[in-house]
This record gives sequence, structure tokens and C-alpha cells, in this order.
Amino acid sequence: MILGIDVGGTHTDSVLMHNRKIIRKSKVLTDKNDILACVMRATQAVANADDIKQLKRIVLSTTISTNAVAQNQLDPVGLIVMNGPGVSPKDLPLADQTHLIAGYMNHRGIEAEAIEDDQLDALKQQFSADKIDNLAVIGKFSTRNPVHEQEVGAWFADQATHISLGHHQSGVLNFPRRIATTYLNAAIWRLHSRMVDQLASYLQELGVDVPLFILKADGGTIGVQQSRNYPVQTILSGPAATIMGVLPFVSSTQDSVSIDVGGTTTDIALFADGAPLLEPKGVEIEGHKTLIRGLLTHSMALGGDSHVQVVNGALQIGPERKGSAMAFDGQVPTPTDALITLGLAAIGDKAKALQAMESLATALKQTPQQVAQAIVDSMCASIAAKVTQMIAEVNSKPVYTIHELLEGKVLNPQQLIAVGGPAPYIAKQVGELLALPALVPEDSEVINASGAAMARTTVELNLLADTESQQLTFAEDGRKMKISARATVDDVVALGKERLLEIAKTAGARDEDLEVEVADCQSFNVIHGYATTGKNIRVRLQIKPGLIKHEQ
Repeated sequence: MILGIDVGGTHTDSVLMHNRKIIRKSKVLTDKNDILACVMRATQAVANADDIKQLKRIVLSTTISTNAVAQNQLDPVGLIVMNGPGVSPKDLPLADQTHLIAGYMNHRGIEAEAIEDDQLDALKQQFSADKIDNLAVIGKFSTRNPVHEQEVGAWFADQATHISLGHHQSGVLNFPRRIATTYLNAAIWRLHSRMVDQLASYLQELGVDVPLFILKADGGTIGVQQSRNYPVQTILSGPAATIMGVLPFVSSTQDSVSIDVGGTTTDIALFADGAPLLEPKGVEIEGHKTLIRGLLTHSMALGGDSHVQVVNGALQIGPERKGSAMAFDGQVPTPTDALITLGLAAIGDKAKALQAMESLATALKQTPQQVAQAIVDSMCASIAAKVTQMIAEVNSKPVYTIHELLEGKVLNPQQLIAVGGPAPYIAKQVGELLALPALVPEDSEVINASGAAMARTTVELNLLADTESQQLTFAEDGRKMKISARATVDDVVALGKERLLEIAKTAGARDEDLEVEVADCQSFNVIHGYATTGKNIRVRLQIKPGLIKHEQ
């Protein structure tokens, strides 16, 4: 059996699954001040003592990290950057918070300037005086040679509670994005670490010793203890959970679009021949452009509980959410009240929903039913327009899926999949506006939890081989090894696969889910004096994202 839990801003959903079938499902209110109690209630709502004994894995998706960034609830960070020549420091992200120091590697990973101990001593004193014990250290070409980052980290090891190193966060070359990624990793580390401690207590209370995973932004999982060092990877795991939950219902032979209509927002995702689209450079959150590998989603501030009001003689839906629908004892009218008034949704207190519409109808000089229909029409039209806009934006540039770059691909969805609480009541209308057949999967109201439950562990690894210096660097973990001067691309790929499988198993991946893909591969000649003296080989490998094949 598998337990999937999605900790949302309003509700925490849970599912108990066996052979990909949901046995029980539940929704409980989220208590943001006590996530441990919330997760425990969600567990007990679907699993009894005998079920818990049979659990083989537990997977959690959570908005905790995302909300911390969105609400700017970030810890102070000692941000140390080795910039070197090139980009002006003022043009780098977080320039006003950055401490620049000497030292940099060139593009081949060879030291071009040494670190200065005096600068590190001064920073150590400054951080001590400012009581900053959470650091982020980033060097420009640290993915080619992490030695400087490692040396700076070692310098502060006796003083800092936590140090995030840039090369650990991503092996991809993009200095500004690596700065933002490493900064966020450090800024949410303490919050995430507390949650990891709470989840350890949760397993003890359950009385089981089973793998516990957290969902990442790319739709893959990571072991909860390992996630302590990479909290930034769990940002935007909520939308990723939706996509993984939708995946079993997506056609593998045609393009599709999914909408997840929640209480506060609607999230839109696109699929190319069954594969979800990927953010090509990394996700962006609250203006921070990162290297976080994530699935491509667009979110709009429109949901079932959005505040509906009359502004300048016209209806305005959202963007704020001011609690539940009036049919559920909320204080302001919402689209959910409109759906109940029209008889589309047989939930809540219909008399209170009608009262909500009457408060708007008076101002607009219409009947409650006319107002309710106008709200639903406006909501559906806004979602359809956003979907159309997203498709146009995607088709204006290269299309990337979790598997590959689809050169020349023009996305043309033939299917709409709608999930979330209000989805069954508006799917048909949105589908008609888009001229697409609409599908509402069974158990769509808890699809995030089932998506998390079925997600497999994912890992990415970047390698740089320099046959002239006979050195191979594993970017993310900083390891180096000697290689032959005659090493080929195939040799590098083979060594990379061996290391990738080690990392994946450490992260909790099962043997049957270890599908390795070569995501990128490039080879360049190294020229000196008009002669080829070696090769520069760059390889990016990944454990293919997707759903687990079967339970353990």
C-alpha cells in the first residue's frame, strides 16, 4: 500500500492506494501552525492500524517552501559570490545582499584568481556580529571546478549552522540563476529542516519504518532526509503533484491541456504526446529566476472561493480569496455560490448561496440566477483565454518536455482534463470554449495526493570531461576522477550512468524505476597551436520522470 498526502493552503488531501487504485480518500483542513498534526489527521482519515502496517511508501507534496518564498518569509542569508570578470556585480540578482570576494575559475575549471584569506576573515567577523549563520556560496564556474566553493564553505564550517554551495544545486551553467537558486535554498533551509524533523516524529508516531518522500518541482520524489540539503527543489511541488496525478489520463498519442481549479487559483499545464512540458531554463518564483528543474505551469488568481464583488457597475472575480463560500458559512460571494445557485453543484447550503447572489443582484438590477450565470460564464471564459494565451506563448519558442527538446513542435491540444473541487461543474463549458472534449477523472478532488503517491524518484547529473587534462568532473557533487586521454563520449556516458544510479538509489529510487536518459550530450575539440590536443565533453543524464511501475 502507498499513502499520498498533499498539504495545500486550505485543505490537506490524502489517499490510500493499492495497485494504483484509491482505496480511501479524505480532505482535512490544513493547520499551517501545526503541519505534523495536520499530516497525522490526514493519515488517520484513510488508514487504520492494519493499513499502516502494510505501507510500503509515503509521499508528501507541500506548499510550505512555496508559500515561504511567496510571502517573503525568508531567513537572512550570508550571500558570498565569487564573480570574476564579465557581468557587472550590479547586474547580478540580489546585488544589494551580495558579499563579493576575490577568486574565480575559468570556463575550463582552471583557477584564474585565488581566494584571499583576509576577505574571508573580515566576512567571518561581520557575520558573527550580525548573527548570520546561514550561508550561500556561489562561484561563476563552480560546476566546472567546485574547489573555491568548497574552500569557502570549509572556512565558515565552525561558525555556520548551514552552508548551501552553488554547484550542489545545479550542474547547469547559468551564473545569475545559480545565485538565485542557492540563495533561496539557504533562505528556506531552516523552515524546511524543521518540517523534516517533524516528519521523523510522524513516522515514529505511526510506528513504521518505511521510505518517506517529498515531491519536487519536476514531478519526481526525493527522500525526506536527503531533501534537508535541497529544500529549494520542493518549491512548486503542488502544481507538479497535479500533473503527476493527471498523467494516467493523458493521451500518449496527442497533445493535451489540464486545468486544476482550486479554491484560490487555477493551474494550467500542457502535455506533448503524453509528456508534460518542462521549464526550459528553470522555474521562476516571485521574481527569482532559478535553475530549479520544474514542470511548466501557469497559475491564475481565480478559483472556487475567489471573492466576487461589483466594481464600477460590473462583476469582478478575485484575485483575493476571503475565506469559504457563503454556502459554507463564508462572508463574501464566490463562484462556488454561483454554481450552487444554478443547481450545477449539489453541495453546501443552497439558501445561503442564493443569499450571496442576491447581494450582487441588487447592485446589478438582475435576478440572482442571471448574476450566477454571469459569474460562471466569466470564470470559464477567463480560464479558456488563459489556456489559449499559454498555448500561444509555448508555440512561440522551442518546446521542451521532461524527456527532450521537440524541435519544430507546434502544440495542438486535442483533450482537456479538468481536476479540482469546481472542475466537474465547469469542465464542459471550458471545453466548449476551447473546442475540446473535456474529461473529469474519477477522484479528481484528491488528484494531487494520488499524483504524489505514484511519482518516482528523479535525479539529474551533469558531467564535464576534459581529455587534455584527463579529468572528469561530476558537477553536482564536485567529485573528480582520472580518465584516459582517449576517452570517448560513450565512455563518459557510461561513467555518468554508474554514478547516477548510485545517487538515485541513495535518494530512494527502486531498481524497477531506474530508467536512465541522456538528456544532453556535446563534444568540442580543444585546439592549441592549430592542433587538436583533446576533447571537451559535456553530458547531462537523468532518471526519467514518471510514475512508479508497481508497488514494492
